[in-house]
Amino acid sequence: MEQGTGQGGTDRRRLVAVVVTYNRLAQLKVTLSRLLAVPPADLAAVVVVDNASTDGTGDWLQTQHDSRLDLRPLPDNRGGAGGFEAGMKAAMADHAPDWIVVMDDDARPQEGALAAFHAMDLDGWDAAAAAVFFPDGRICEMNRPSRNPFWHLPIFLRTVFRVGRRSGFHLGAPDYAAGAAPIRIDITSFVGFFVSATMVEKIGYPDPSLFVYGDDGIYTLGLSRAGGRIGFLPSVRFEHDCSTLSDDGRFRPLWKVYYYHRNLLILYRLAAGWIFWPLLLVVLPKWLWKGRAHGGQRRAFYRLLGRAIRDGLLGTRGVPHREILKLAE
Repeated sequence: MEQGTGQGGTDRRRLVAVVVTYNRLAQLKVTLSRLLAVPPADLAAVVVVDNASTDGTGDWLQTQHDSRLDLRPLPDNRGGAGGFEAGMKAAMADHAPDWIVVMDDDARPQEGALAAFHAMDLDGWDAAAAAVFFPDGRICEMNRPSRNPFWHLPIFLRTVFRVGRRSGFHLGAPDYAAGAAPIRIDITSFVGFFVSATMVEKIGYPDPSLFVYGDDGIYTLGLSRAGGRIGFLPSVRFEHDCSTLSDDGRFRPLWKVYYYHRNLLILYRLAAGWIFWPLLLVVLPKWLWKGRAHGGQRRAFYRLLGRAIRDGLLGTRGVPHREILKLAE
């Protein structure tokens, strides 16, 4: 597909947004309002995947009649991974995009972000990550892009010898400065993630069997491994109004223990190669220690964690969600 110049002229890339939602109607209303306020020249269509919400989301969506909206209700909850797969497939099949941008229902572009994307020179980039902030202006940690330390020796050494290990391979605050140059990254999240249709045709779609957690990291790292170049664009800014992280270290609901740890093992193995096995000696004791935060649910926590470790090491995916819910009882 021929891409527009994106240099501030009239020739624009055809951009299609994909939003995945589940039982967050208030947040979805804000996100769709923000997206549909963007001129059609900057955003051609918005695909909304409803993961079988039970809070009235489906009924509300049926009252929305903007011509750019493409509603894709799913018969059951397929998690973020299944939702993004369905949404990206719909965008590719029915909207002829040059680029797709994906986001959760509680995330949305800041004013002018998509115009800034079109103004970027994206020659040489196959995908791009926005700079994601909380509504109060702080950098959103869960969406901080990174480089794979196992592919870059200086970054690996920085990661090993720094006290704040994550700071060794995640982008730092100076990288987020307005006007800073784009930086090549290896891994990013599905909040403000732009990917060219050409690259989607090459590598395919997110793996729906992952359900939730890590599907974005696995997909973007796979894109990098396939030779794709992902650029971090500090001038393209998103906000993420998320409040899902627990201050006490507990997983709520508990079944998330399984997907979080299984998918991290899959991601770590993809990232680390042969170093994955000695890395387990560091990772697994830390995970086992997490059980102390789940007083009253420790037995279920360790059932879920044990199954996650087993399936992660074997590469088992596609476990029926009902089985995981049983383990959490």
